[in-house]
Amino acid sequence: MRLLQRWKLNLNQFFIFGIILFFLTMVLKFISLDYDPDNQNCDLSSEYCKNIYYQDLKLLASGRKNCSRIIIGDPDEVRKTQIDNLIVRNRRVLATDRDYLQLTKDCANFKKLKKYVMFSLSKEERNYPIAYSMVIHDDIEMFERLLRSIYMPQNIYCIHVDLKSSRTFLEAVKAIASCFPNVFLSSKRESVVYATWSRVQADLYCMEDLLNSNVDWKYLINTCGTDFPLKTNAEIVRALKLLNGKNNLESEKPPAYKKRRWEYHFDIKDHPVQTHIKKNLPPSNIPIFAGNAYVVLTRDFVKALFENPTAKNLMEWANDTYSPDEYLWATLHRLLEMPGSVPNHIKYDLSDLNSLARLVKWDELGGDMEHGAPYPGCTGKNRRQADGEKKTSTTAYTTMRPTRTEKI
Repeated sequence: MRLLQRWKLNLNQFFIFGIILFFLTMVLKFISLDYDPDNQNCDLSSEYCKNIYYQDLKLLASGRKNCSRIIIGDPDEVRKTQIDNLIVRNRRVLATDRDYLQLTKDCANFKKLKKYVMFSLSKEERNYPIAYSMVIHDDIEMFERLLRSIYMPQNIYCIHVDLKSSRTFLEAVKAIASCFPNVFLSSKRESVVYATWSRVQADLYCMEDLLNSNVDWKYLINTCGTDFPLKTNAEIVRALKLLNGKNNLESEKPPAYKKRRWEYHFDIKDHPVQTHIKKNLPPSNIPIFAGNAYVVLTRDFVKALFENPTAKNLMEWANDTYSPDEYLWATLHRLLEMPGSVPNHIKYDLSDLNSLARLVKWDELGGDMEHGAPYPGCTGKNRRQADGEKKTSTTAYTTMRPTRTEKI
């Protein structure tokens, strides 16, 4: 009798153990399923999906770089990055336009392979969409890397492709854009000539399209094809909120050598050529301020560009000058009738070193900070030289500077 009871007890324990084992097997099978960001049965707002996707996005420790330490010239971080760059350069072949045309035939696989973030990472970000104007002309892989690094589903992205770009490049950009509902090509295109009005016009085409979109974006950031961000989308959102409805861009009294750029008429061929014809003074004798092409603008400021008579008159006056993108935005930002502007008093001047939109290192200014240089010399590539000036940066132009955003 006692033996029979013991046998029944063992049988019950075995049965319970079997149920537990079956349950654990089913749980493990469920959680081992590959996460597919395009799977309509997966709730993208669920913590489960997010956690799996975060794990998929994580970089290996060896792939991480400290941008802030590189920019301040930390020798160990610079040396480590230079070695990594050499290793990567020697082992990989750049992707071509045709590679992307092939990859994007399956958008779901393309987004998964490239690790695009397909859901808002926080309520704060979801409620604060940003508009991007992206002016590009070549290097499909660099463009796709930039798009991937700034892409968020709540934002909206307008891409202007130069009329001179190759057909395969244009088709590759179209193919990438077709995989996302919030990425599109500008409705009009310009043949962009460096340092001419066409560079401004390319941004204006995208600005107008972005205003006509159904996304209620708060700020606009414009980029070029060699940009790369130093901040996450969340950090950019917080920095923009701190602006409290103001624009942020380089805007200061111009040096004497730059004044010829708007004092004379320029003929445009394959490059701008200065004539001996002096231009009239700016409309309403508006004081001109110097800046650069890359800006952070409020939605209302962008809207005013197409509606404000003073802004429209100034833009018409500027279209035969040299590099109008490097003074137009800076000047409009100092007109009190423009939304998000600041007074034209010198106290409101903002240099390229302190503006949020870009970190740009000038080759001639880099050096030993103990001897008065504003920043260490650049260890990256010199991207462009113009008028005897060299612009350099460890990652070309960089979106949202890496330090001091809290001082806004």
